[in-house]
Amino acid sequence: MTTTGLSPAAIALNRFGLGATPLAAAPGDPRRWLIGQFDRFDARPASFAALPDAGAMVKAYRDQRQALRQVSSAAPSPIDGVATKPAKSAEQMVARQDFAQDVQALYRQAVQARTQSALETQAPFVERMVHFWSNHFCVSADNPQTSAFVGAFERDAIRPHVLGRFEDMLLAVEQHLAMLIYLNQIQSIGPDSLAAQRALTRNPAKQRGLNENLAREIMELHTLGVRSGYSQSDVTEFARALTGWSVGAQGPRDDGNADDFAFRPNLHEPGSRAILGKTYAQPGVEQARAVLVDFARAPATATHVASKLARHFAGDTPPLTLVSRLAASFTNNRGDLPALYHTLIDSPEAWAPTPVKFKTPWEWTVSALRGLGREQVGQLQMAGVQSQLGQPVWKPGSPAGWDDVAASWAAPDALLRRVEFAQRLVAPIGDTLDARTLGPKLMPASLSAGTADQIGRAESPGGALALLLVSPDFLRR
Repeated sequence: MTTTGLSPAAIALNRFGLGATPLAAAPGDPRRWLIGQFDRFDARPASFAALPDAGAMVKAYRDQRQALRQVSSAAPSPIDGVATKPAKSAEQMVARQDFAQDVQALYRQAVQARTQSALETQAPFVERMVHFWSNHFCVSADNPQTSAFVGAFERDAIRPHVLGRFEDMLLAVEQHLAMLIYLNQIQSIGPDSLAAQRALTRNPAKQRGLNENLAREIMELHTLGVRSGYSQSDVTEFARALTGWSVGAQGPRDDGNADDFAFRPNLHEPGSRAILGKTYAQPGVEQARAVLVDFARAPATATHVASKLARHFAGDTPPLTLVSRLAASFTNNRGDLPALYHTLIDSPEAWAPTPVKFKTPWEWTVSALRGLGREQVGQLQMAGVQSQLGQPVWKPGSPAGWDDVAASWAAPDALLRRVEFAQRLVAPIGDTLDARTLGPKLMPASLSAGTADQIGRAESPGGALALLLVSPDFLRR
């Protein structure tokens, strides 16, 4: 049976979930099916739990690098026997190359773990929300140290809180070393802090000071949103409050754990902070924590989060009625995320029978793998696949994360890459699946007559499968 609109079951599977699978029956009560996933979500699946300890790897590299520096600095000059500042030794360069290779291997393993979790999850709607929040609180794997921790960031800061409170997720995110490294917070020093005074005494010509990156992105992207009424002065004051927020094990003489958040009092700017008309006089680490709690509960944050959530589920220009309803839920329930999801699921705007979103490369690839019945990522190297399709995992290149609008993903060359990948993907299994029966399972009561006709006219079973995966029906949700 074909139709021109999306059934509630198809919407639940594809717009709310990660895509249907061939063997699972379409949900008879889609809303109840979505809510029931809250009890089935695995916050720490085996694929993520098996990731190596990135912190130990980074600390071992730092220790090795420091030891090689000491050896090099103690070596006499071959010219006059006087120790000079040497160029990087061959051993140092080899160590750096080995570290970079280890980090890239860890990154690829983390991408595989994320994909495996998406394929095997019994809670695809909640898994989608993990991806949503990971993009909202973006860290980009643009340098080796950040790249080493992006998988751990999603595992440890996002997944445990996806069914908790926004406030708790916010604190976990901003204290995670991936975020602290990515936005240069570990380089931020209070101008009047003890560390700055000591540095000035040692070298008056070199000033150490604030880095405002984390403060600005928290306010602009993570909480309040741009044009929400804060000033540059508020950003600077918040950056001062954040000084001292750092990570453990910054060097070989540091006994801290490189996976841990650490507060360093000697870097903290002393004094009270005035931010958005409120004075924060809390000591040490509690000062920025108090600011974050207020940001998490601010009406501007409720509107900002509601707008992004509505855009993800109800179209690139979401209905204002949905945004207002979600913002009210966020405020009234003090950022309780399951309550926010309930409101979303109960909102008619999210169940519009027309496709409202164009799948990103990540969404499309995951739904294609699930649609073909794949339960294991296996030898498919998803990091490379996503790079080829234009959306490398955890690498948006900007703290704003990946765009969530069709214009960013629907260009002709991008669609051509999907066609080529679909053909490669179905090549080994083209004779084992019948697209004519698969299509109605993946889009129950929703497969268009045009798509059904194209599949039926395909010259081969594999060609029919590839056509299904790149059909307008499958490209949208």
